[in-house]
Amino acid sequence: MTSNTSVWVTVLAGGAGTRFWPLSTSLRPKQLLNLVGRRPLIVDTLERVRGLVPPGNIRVLTGAHLVEPIRRATGLGDESILVETRARGTAPALARAAWEIARSDPDGVMISLHSDHLISPAAHFRDILATAADVARRQDLLVTVAVPPNRPETGYGYIRPGEALSTPTRHTAYRVAAFVEKPGPEDAARYVADGYRWNSGIFVWRAAFFLAELATHAQEVARALPALERGDIATFFDQVESTSVDEALLERSARVAAIDATFDWDDIGGWEAVARLHPPDADGNVRAGEAHVAGGEGNIAFAESGRVVLFGAQDMLVVRTDDITLVMPRSELVRLKEHLRDLPARFTRTTDDGGAGPDSA
Repeated sequence: MTSNTSVWVTVLAGGAGTRFWPLSTSLRPKQLLNLVGRRPLIVDTLERVRGLVPPGNIRVLTGAHLVEPIRRATGLGDESILVETRARGTAPALARAAWEIARSDPDGVMISLHSDHLISPAAHFRDILATAADVARRQDLLVTVAVPPNRPETGYGYIRPGEALSTPTRHTAYRVAAFVEKPGPEDAARYVADGYRWNSGIFVWRAAFFLAELATHAQEVARALPALERGDIATFFDQVESTSVDEALLERSARVAAIDATFDWDDIGGWEAVARLHPPDADGNVRAGEAHVAGGEGNIAFAESGRVVLFGAQDMLVVRTDDITLVMPRSELVRLKEHLRDLPARFTRTTDDGGAGPDSA
């Protein structure tokens, strides 16, 4: 697919920065941080698709306040950054991106990526996307990349595989029988045993076909599409309902397929991802920066600045930045957003709405 001008990549790069607070904020969300390597996550995301599509066929969707930081981090020009005037979720964001692609390339295939995934090896990733693009183009299907799970995970959605595609592919591909929302621990274990897949949130489809399916199945988005057709982006985001592409379309359409990933995948969704991706010490403590833990087990200690010391602590998260120190039990991380809503404004002055929808926060 090198230099294939009919394939486009769209990267969702908004988010309010809450899941990695206080390190991440709306003005410096996680995709601009070096959380698992030496480069910001969004730079790694763009590097991964190098050679898959021409550089001019890459678009990044984000909020207006992140345009400059993303431009500085990536070197992208204005034509490659699409601004969402309001955060409305992944369905409206992808509708806007699809409209931009379809009006310049009516048969263009759109690949939708998140800016905060960890994927390797990149060559396997590009190979799966090339296959998915071919399936999407030939069969007019909404294709998602499915990940065979390696553990019961309550933080991801699941896919129940259906019948194999009638046209054989080089990779395992099938119709999607059902999408399942984030399960509890018992159901997650059962899904893994029964051969369900994780829903990676990586999608591939013809842009024009995606818009047609939205018009048919997703009235939350469809009623605002005339504003897009007029080129009135601001009115579109004002009128459209906030919704995810999974709920608005993929759970309703009969034209959804999946291709199994042959690469390692992780969603860098929050602080627990740091615990998975950084090697712990003998007591299960994960440390980053100038952090020291003694006489304690199962802690995450992250020092962006200064030093962090934990004595005798158990299963705690301690994060120190230039101006905020967070201390909380790891068991409370699922409620981090809720806790932030209750903080006085002076503590959360940079955690306002960040564009590109809640799915990329």
